[in-house]
Amino acid sequence: MKIEKIHHVAYRCHDAKETVEWYVENLKMDFVLAIAEDEVPSTKEPDPYMHVFLDAGQGNVLAFFELPTKPTMGRDENTPEWVQHIAFKVKDMATLLEYKAHLEGNGVEVLGVTNHSVFHSIYFFDPNGHRLELAAPDAAEKAKLNRLDSVKWEMLDEWSKTKRAPKHAAWLHKTDSEAAD
Repeated sequence: MKIEKIHHVAYRCHDAKETVEWYVENLKMDFVLAIAEDEVPSTKEPDPYMHVFLDAGQGNVLAFFELPTKPTMGRDENTPEWVQHIAFKVKDMATLLEYKAHLEGNGVEVLGVTNHSVFHSIYFFDPNGHRLELAAPDAAEKAKLNRLDSVKWEMLDEWSKTKRAPKHAAWLHKTDSEAAD
């Protein structure tokens, strides 16, 4: 028994139409499905909603709910805004830079390019306040991932005991000259 893949990930939005148009325009996603009902199928609660679905590539689906009868949406104030985010993979660094220019050209404030060693990212927010990340693989991604894979359980065990960052992956954010030392 094993999970096959994520069917969809759903978030709340302020305005379904604005959200769909933003993702189509800025991230080039296709709008694939809309469902609107007056009753929640799982709970039978009377609550009108619009549920929209976008194609995030290769069978990945990003969905949003607009809930007009509920209080205005907020966020978990105890969690830093950089923690909760959706990350999408792009083909390469050239594509990442094209998206950065495209987003900025559309008036979207973009943070980065950030070098995570294994991949490179840009960050920005959608019109609902959801933080998004586009990530491009690093040229040496496979070797670096293999190196991280070899220490993942040791790192997790040490973190679990100390709640301090283990040094197994300290090389990730060092320059080539620092890594050689």
